[in-house]
Order: sequence, then structure tokens, then C-alpha cells
Amino acid sequence: MSAAEDRAVAPAAWSHGWPSRVAGGYRAGHGDAGPGHDPVPGAGNGAAASAASVASAEAAPDAGDGSGGLEWEKALELIRAADEVVLACHVVPDGDALGSMLALGRALRSLGKRCLASFGEPFTVPGILRFLPGQELLVEPGRLPASPRLMVSLDAAGRARLGSLAGHADRAGALIVVDHHASNTGFGGVRLVDPDAAATAVLVEELIRRLGVPLDGDIAQNLYAGLASDTGSFKYPCTTPEVHDLAGRLLTAGVRPEAVSRELWDRAPFGYLQVLAGALARARLERDAAGGRGLVWTTIARADRDARDVPYDQLEGVIDQLRRTDEAEVAVVCKENDDGDWYVSMRSKGAVDVGRACVALGGGGHRTAAAFTTAGEPSAVIDRLRGALRPSGEAAPS
Repeated sequence: MSAAEDRAVAPAAWSHGWPSRVAGGYRAGHGDAGPGHDPVPGAGNGAAASAASVASAEAAPDAGDGSGGLEWEKALELIRAADEVVLACHVVPDGDALGSMLALGRALRSLGKRCLASFGEPFTVPGILRFLPGQELLVEPGRLPASPRLMVSLDAAGRARLGSLAGHADRAGALIVVDHHASNTGFGGVRLVDPDAAATAVLVEELIRRLGVPLDGDIAQNLYAGLASDTGSFKYPCTTPEVHDLAGRLLTAGVRPEAVSRELWDRAPFGYLQVLAGALARARLERDAAGGRGLVWTTIARADRDARDVPYDQLEGVIDQLRRTDEAEVAVVCKENDDGDWYVSMRSKGAVDVGRACVALGGGGHRTAAAFTTAGEPSAVIDRLRGALRPSGEAAPS
């Protein structure tokens, strides 16, 4: 997972009896769409059918569909009946957010749906993601219907992560939430939320499969970008056999992994090297922090990157260099954004729950990767962070 994705506002407890998984993700229940099935009605279903479907899905109690609490049947019913679907991912999208949204958008277009995709301001695709296919689906937030009949939120752990599109979600006739963050706040009427999924792209691939849409090269490339991003190029603990099975299917569909890896990790302007050098030179190691497991941290002010003409979205890889430190369980990079706020990205090697620490500081994420945004000086931010990382019952140093 990338640093940009994990700025949720509050935690939520999730308890599911997860189903057994197959190569495609979740085992489809009876009546689920899949390759070779044709349960999807034509595009001209009409507003009356769409409205009836929305009302039915929102009003009926969830009896479950054998999918461990994920509301696949409700989501499929809404999508099949819709003429138009509005897609939204979180602000400052990363590979999983944008890749998942574009993949689903391409799939819906293939079914004859009108599809509009967007994200809240700043409405700028990060430079490292401009290679993703399907960006003709993107429209500025102001061009979206204010009250969409059907909206799908992707990779957003809370409505606040939708930024200026949070109001659209509130006013939507039906809202499907597709997400994998443990800190998901529980928003949305129809939920495809699985904290055990390695990426939102995993859930989107399953949704596309259940809709009966075969993978083409463009859909697969977007899904692969999301999967690779949130597994750290398949090196994070969330990389399961099922993840590799999915990656294999995406490669079979035409993805060139070396091309995706080059765009995501293996290219940068020369100025980035200078910004990275400065960040590493400022790095501090605190061996006694995080319960004696060690903390390494650094800062990157806006002035540092402005001096080298390096945009904010180029800073994703700094945390990966810092987290290599043998003496530190936790790595932290404080990055000043264009608004003057500090985005604090955290990584753990597994022994410390940085997601819990970030929730305490107004953010959220996963156990090993999380973040929060705050104002103030970096020194004060680090002081607060030390406290959040202190084990329960450990006294603050005098």
C-alpha cells in the first residue's frame, strides 16, 4: 500500500465470518455472475427500474448471500439496474485507488453503462499514475451530478476521504462502498469492505468477475497497478497465495509487470535524488522509542522540494528507504504538502501497530502501514507520535 491512501478519520471494528477464497477472490454464491453467464440486463433499463432497485436494496434487511458479510448481491442488483454510475476514490489517489476506479469504470462501460469517475480537489492525477489506461473516464468534480442515483466509493476508509465529493455520497440514491482498510468508518448503504483483502483492487476484480466482464489488457493493468502498489510490489505481509494467483491472471490478460514497476518505482526526476539525499541526511534514529523497538524519522518541507522543482506526489518512495533501518521497527516521514499541512506516513515491520497510533492522532490505516495529516511544527508532531507509539502502561519520560 502506498503512503497516500491511508488518511481515514476514525476506526471501526469489523467482525466477519470470511468465506473460503478461490483463485478469483471470494467463492461466488448461487446466481452470481461470472464468465460464461449473462445475467446483466441491457443498458436501457430505464429510470423506473433503477429507482425500484435502489429502493429495494436500501430497504431490505441484509439476509446475507453466503459471502461472509460482504453485500455482493445488493451491489450487483444496483449496478445491473443502473443506466449511469458515478465512481469516486479518495483524494490524492494512489495506485490502488485510481487503478481500482478506472478498472471498474472500464468494466461498466463495456456493459453499456454511462460512467463518470472523479476524486475531490486537487483534481490532478499524480505523475506516477498518468500511465494508467482509461483516464478518459475522469471528469472534474464539478461536472458530476450533485445527487447521483448510484455512486460507488473506492478505497476510501471514510466519507471525509472523499473530500469535496463527500456531499455527493450523502445525497446519492444508493452508495456502494468498496474498501479494504481496517479503519473504515462504516459509511455507505451497501458495503464490500474486507480488511483482510490485500488491496481494494482485489475486491474490484471480484466485482468485475461477478458482473460477467472478462479481463482485457486495460482493466488488468489498472488492477495490477493497485495490487502491486498495496502489496509493496508483492513484499508486504498481505501478499498471500491468492494475491499471486490474481497477479498471474492479470499477467495472462496482457499486463507487462516490468512496465508497471518502472512507472511506479523505477523512475524519478534528478531533483528527487537530491530531495531524498536531504531527507536521509536529516534522518534521526531513536532506539528507545516505540517501546524500545526503535523509531527512525525524517522530514521533507515544501521548501526542500520547491528548491528542486519536485512535486509532492514524487515523495512516495522516501518511506521505503527509511524503513530499511535495522535498528528501527517503525519508520516515519513527515511531508509538508502544498497547503502547509504535514502528512505523516508510518510503516512498521509488524511488531508495532502503527494503524492504532494513527487513529489516535486523527488518521488511520493498517497495522503495518498508516498515516495522518496535521498542522504544526514537525518537532511537535513527532512528540505526539512518540506518545501514541508508547506501549500501554509505559510512563512518559520525565
